[in-house]
Amino acid sequence: MPVTLQDLGWNDHFQDAFDAIAKPGWIPGRLIRETKINFTALLDGGEDMDVVVSGKLWHDAATDAELPAVGDWVAIDPGEAEDEAVIRAILPRRTCFSRKAPGKSSAEQVLGANVDIVAVVTEPGTDFNPRRMERYFTLIRRSGAMPLILLNKVDLFSRKEVEEATHILRELCPECGIICISALRNKGIKDFRKCLERGKTISIVGSSGVGKSTLVNTLLGDEWLWTGEVNEVTGKGRHTTVARELVLLKHGGLLIDNPGIREIQMWTDEHTLRESFADLTELAHECRFADCSHGKDAGCAIRKAVEEGRLDKERYLNFLNLENEISQLAKRQKKRQMNVERAGKRDRKVQARNYEDRVELERRHRPNHRAHD
Repeated sequence: MPVTLQDLGWNDHFQDAFDAIAKPGWIPGRLIRETKINFTALLDGGEDMDVVVSGKLWHDAATDAELPAVGDWVAIDPGEAEDEAVIRAILPRRTCFSRKAPGKSSAEQVLGANVDIVAVVTEPGTDFNPRRMERYFTLIRRSGAMPLILLNKVDLFSRKEVEEATHILRELCPECGIICISALRNKGIKDFRKCLERGKTISIVGSSGVGKSTLVNTLLGDEWLWTGEVNEVTGKGRHTTVARELVLLKHGGLLIDNPGIREIQMWTDEHTLRESFADLTELAHECRFADCSHGKDAGCAIRKAVEEGRLDKERYLNFLNLENEISQLAKRQKKRQMNVERAGKRDRKVQARNYEDRVELERRHRPNHRAHD
């Protein structure tokens, strides 16, 4: 059967948005691949099409996050036979899974648009890091998607190690689904397939070397990605997925496969952070001072809970670290916005001067213009 828009995740939300802006000849498509210069969109019927971003869309985007990303639904102007197909508009995103761009940048990097579930692939061994998982859970909560943990390579670890990792994950995120799998041995894959419903999009993330590519290969039934090796000492693996890509699965559902993530930097707000650390938020109500920073302040209920062993010290320190990271990001964003506004004012002044000069020049060159002493 031919692929329909509904197979790709199309619904009334996107139909209404498309109808409101579409011009004659425009067609909807979902972006499945991004290169340095263009995108590939999947269309109704299963045809793929290379598309470019319109100049207006580039110009109007205040940040990179406002440009098209893998998973976006877009309005495409296919043009004439020999013309390039052009993305004229991005339809409003239902969800957006992002992080802060790596490095010193204060910009948002979109990892997947219109994602229903973010599946984090990890393992009970070298890769398992509760503090990193707290970062993932915070970003997923902010995105609007549902979290899912794929605890991979469980055949390589003892039952006790798997149970300990599962227990920690449930404490960190009670609402999160957890599936124990072995992508290499096909264990737990049936349980994961149940999440892959028609039209549902799952973004797969995780560190390099945790078995994401092997998992995707298993789901597709084909060795379409090279799988790399992992250093047994450092736990580091070679990237096997070099570009973000959305894949339509034969048995239903869509996957966004991401390159291995080395940096999980925060792109969220204080409110979402406090929701992700609900236990600390509850304790904060017992602090002596409403503006307690939970550092060296007197009467801090959170620090007291740590000292009494009621709260994990590493979780407490990670909370402070993330809180500081978000605060610094907010400051950099504010500074960046001020610079943009300043530049805008300068541009407007230049434009105003140029306009006045043009008006004066035109006035002087009018046939009936007379010079006045």
